[in-house]
Amino acid sequence: MKKILFTFLIVILFFSGIMAQTGGKSRYLKPTNFQKRITTKISDKTRNYYSLSVDKPSIINIQGPGKLRVMTRGRFIPKEGDKIEYEILYSVDGGESKLVKKSDVERSRKATYLNGSLGVPGQLEDFEIVLGRGYHTLEFTIKDMKIPVAVRYVFTRTKEKKQEWVAFSPMLPSEPVDLITREATVNYYRFSKEKPLKVEINGPTELRFLTRIENHYQMRGRVHYRVQVKEKGLVINTYQLSSRRSEITVYENNRELIPGKACEFVINVPKGRHCYEILPLDEDKSNLLGRLLLLKKDVKLEK
Repeated sequence: MKKILFTFLIVILFFSGIMAQTGGKSRYLKPTNFQKRITTKISDKTRNYYSLSVDKPSIINIQGPGKLRVMTRGRFIPKEGDKIEYEILYSVDGGESKLVKKSDVERSRKATYLNGSLGVPGQLEDFEIVLGRGYHTLEFTIKDMKIPVAVRYVFTRTKEKKQEWVAFSPMLPSEPVDLITREATVNYYRFSKEKPLKVEINGPTELRFLTRIENHYQMRGRVHYRVQVKEKGLVINTYQLSSRRSEITVYENNRELIPGKACEFVINVPKGRHCYEILPLDEDKSNLLGRLLLLKKDVKLEK
């Protein structure tokens, strides 16, 4: 009997390990800015959705990799027909806007609004956005306000693919800064809007970028900042990042500043030769530290 129980326990632990490796817990996200809540009741349970606007983007900040499920409900207002349709626009990291169209949407038979004067919720319509590793900023708007739409955001983290990365140097001139973390020296480069970090690279590949804000001793709490990536003067991506003072990393030769915890994003480099400029956008956070990493398997592209 003990042998059977022991075997059963091993099987449970084995499958638990598999589940832990293949998926993560889901969590609901709130927009960081425009938060007009629409409370909806489904089977006696209340759920908070967030209205979409034409000119006020609903901004979601999240660290990947993972999948973002966007659950939408259009609203049947009085004198509305039997079916509705609406279009949602979204962008990832300041990239090109993508359009999601929902048509032939019927009234929900299970959902109602807590505020009954709003009308009747439409049936649940969703779509999924797959996000790679690093920080991401997503913006959601609605194409027009003919049909009001509210959204609920659910993020499920996925396991990062194991990859080997090697340090990659930016173009000169760049100001090197040595940091010490866990007794090891790590090379970063200081950059600003006036002196952006410039990098030339051959694609296709992925370029991993670690950035740290420079904190003075009097700075406390979480610091938000933005980093932009340009190519030939055109904006490729814009990242909205958030960091605290690092507890394990210090400057090798500067005791007046404290580096922030590293924030990461990944630039997907298309085929061919590319020259990127990376610069901060906030006037009050003019200097940042950056470190570039290239996939080891793609080092041959630079030879």
